[in-house]
Amino acid sequence: MNRATIETRASWVVACAVLAMLSVSYGAPLLTMVALKPIAADLGTAREAPALAGSLTYIGSGFGGIMMGWIADRIGVRLVVIFGAVMIGLGLAVAASGGLAALYVGQGVLVGMLGASCMFSPLVTYVSRWFDRRRGSAIALIASGQYMAGALWPSLFTLGVERFGWRHTMAGFGALAAVVIVPLAVVFLRRPPETLIGTVQTGPRAGANVLGLRPNTVLAMLCAAIFCCCTTMSMPMAHLVALCSDLGIGAERGAAMLSLLLGSAFFARQFWGWLADRVGGLATILLASAAQAAAMSGFLLTQDEVGLFTVSALFGLGFAGLAPAYVLAVRDLFPAAEAGWRVPVVMFAGLLGMANGGWLAGVIYDRFGFYAPAFATGIAFNIANLVIVGALVFRRPLRLRPALAA
Repeated sequence: MNRATIETRASWVVACAVLAMLSVSYGAPLLTMVALKPIAADLGTAREAPALAGSLTYIGSGFGGIMMGWIADRIGVRLVVIFGAVMIGLGLAVAASGGLAALYVGQGVLVGMLGASCMFSPLVTYVSRWFDRRRGSAIALIASGQYMAGALWPSLFTLGVERFGWRHTMAGFGALAAVVIVPLAVVFLRRPPETLIGTVQTGPRAGANVLGLRPNTVLAMLCAAIFCCCTTMSMPMAHLVALCSDLGIGAERGAAMLSLLLGSAFFARQFWGWLADRVGGLATILLASAAQAAAMSGFLLTQDEVGLFTVSALFGLGFAGLAPAYVLAVRDLFPAAEAGWRVPVVMFAGLLGMANGGWLAGVIYDRFGFYAPAFATGIAFNIANLVIVGALVFRRPLRLRPALAA
């Protein structure tokens, strides 16, 4: 028997518009990754200095996301996203205007805490309220904005940096981000449909134990798990172009590898979303994390161009399932009314991991002079993630379910 559903054609139109917004906004931190060496050379610093700017973007985004999620629940997501788009444009202009202080303030405060924070967590929570049957697939689609950005922007950024310099490229992209995101938000971001009577399955009750543990204990475990896997995830993303340069492979080829890594993740994420709708968020995290660890090992085993292209594609296929699976796990395990703050808290921990990985790989490289010790450290973090998530998964036996999220 067909059940009533809140999903309509409008749900997917909104999801596609959000995908476009995230595909642009995610370009902001990628620019620093692509221009890591030129920025360090221009400012006369070690690589860990501009790498820290990228890390501050993730930290600011995660911290601000908790606040912006709360604000979006009260004034609506449209105004929050418009404000964030303006801050991204302003922040990139400031970051391009001076030395390290301007770079850190522009990236960490304006782009991160006040700009990007208005994007992923508020928007993924917003879109989840348009879906009840294919929530995992919808979240996977919009979360693919990161990988669409990765497939599109690195090569363009490389050309821009070579032709115009990193400062003009950064300022120009900031203006583009504001011009694109603001109209999309005005047109497409409206109040999500009210939940139809009879469409919602009995979900978790506020204050009830989760997997036999206190709710906040499970939340803390999810935060620790996503921190570990995102530490691993960000290392190749932040340093792949620089690694290629060290090996005598041109920056254009390195940028192409980064695009391939993130482009393959876009297509793989649709599979992971389909799987998550059937086995649940926690089991998907475990499987995707194992795939990421296996692919990460490949960066230790190859140093040639063909091998690195292959490993980059495999790495993208593996880690693509992680972020949307955490969102779905929060929706599976906790009451829907708590999603507005629990999702940003988990995403904050993930962004701290992204910040930690990019910065830590730079520190380890500066100490040893090559990237193998950094990537080995990333694998150790990934193993820690598997232990934490495995402990949660085995408290809830795997069971297949129809594509209908709670």
